[in-house]
Amino acid sequence: MRLSRTLTATVVTALALLLTACEGDYPQSSIDPRSDFAQTIHTLYVDIFWWTMGILAVVWIAMAYILIRFRDRPDAPEPKPVHGHLGLEIAWTIVPALIVVAIAIPTIQAVFSTQQGDPEEAMVVDVIGHQYWWEFRYPDHGVTTANELHLPSGRPISLRIWSADVMHSFWVPMLGGKRDANPLRLRPEGVDQKYNWIHLTADEAGVFWGQCAEFCGASHALMGMRVVVHDDSGFQQWISDWKGEPVPAAPADAAAVASADAEASLVRPAALQIEAGAEAASVPQEPALAAADPLVERGREVFHSNTCIACHAINGTNAQGAIAPNLTLFGRRVSLGAGWLENNPDNLRRWITAPHEVKPGVLMPGVAQAGGNWPATNLTEDQVEAVAAYLLSLK
Repeated sequence: MRLSRTLTATVVTALALLLTACEGDYPQSSIDPRSDFAQTIHTLYVDIFWWTMGILAVVWIAMAYILIRFRDRPDAPEPKPVHGHLGLEIAWTIVPALIVVAIAIPTIQAVFSTQQGDPEEAMVVDVIGHQYWWEFRYPDHGVTTANELHLPSGRPISLRIWSADVMHSFWVPMLGGKRDANPLRLRPEGVDQKYNWIHLTADEAGVFWGQCAEFCGASHALMGMRVVVHDDSGFQQWISDWKGEPVPAAPADAAAVASADAEASLVRPAALQIEAGAEAASVPQEPALAAADPLVERGREVFHSNTCIACHAINGTNAQGAIAPNLTLFGRRVSLGAGWLENNPDNLRRWITAPHEVKPGVLMPGVAQAGGNWPATNLTEDQVEAVAAYLLSLK
């Protein structure tokens, strides 16, 4: 009776675990490829998986045969000793070698395939790792974002990857394998810098999660990112929105698609920085503030009269810092700290007041704590509330 209950409990537990494993959405799944890069890796993975299953089946069948055929029996004679078998030794040497070759050939092909790219034809995006956030620069467009990478679908992309401090690793599982972001090294004059690259073409529009995959400090686990893939018109709309340029009216159906892409991009939209050397004419105007809101106007005054502008930038204002995320259109973002907090007034005030308590190791100074070689801001509670209102108004 006890054995029956134990067996029943074991079966129920196993079924529960199986059902749990099959439930839920996995935004960082590596077996749901959405780009040519990811599909190449997935195909290789599936091939090796079936080779493994074949080997496993052969081993299990052989073990089952041996266990049954040579099991101990009452009054059975002593088995005949075997001191070697030339055929078996040749077989278990040659067969594994052939399996290794069968796996190695497609693996090498996949390595070369995923390393090939043509930056002259592809859109190059610079990916720079920081403690603890990601910076994305678009050299062809004069746009810089933080923690959110926007890409067009169906167009070759070359991600040029490095780090501004310690080693990081860029990984968006549904779009491809990870690449280390290494600090740049000093090189003799005339010798080009060495970067890591990811070359990919996204298959379809969507939103994909990514993560730093190399331990980089106290808040490594909080160093996430989101990749928003648009159709071509949606991507051009996004670029134009960041640069403050007018966009020609699109047909009704295309406008609907662009609107859907714009809505998707609001899921943790990125901060923008103007590329050094960009022409002044390309700098968009400051987003319109909430009309007749004294709190917002007060926040604007506080923000632009303090050290905030030394690190952050807001297009069309005197805030042109380039060492921290740009806060243009900050009010559209739905998260703070690279996705760690929901972007609402309470969390934003908490972040401005004591960012180190929210994200250990962050370089941003707080109200009473220095950070990143900058002194504490010494803002009052009313000033923090005003600055938060101002930033949330930037839409």
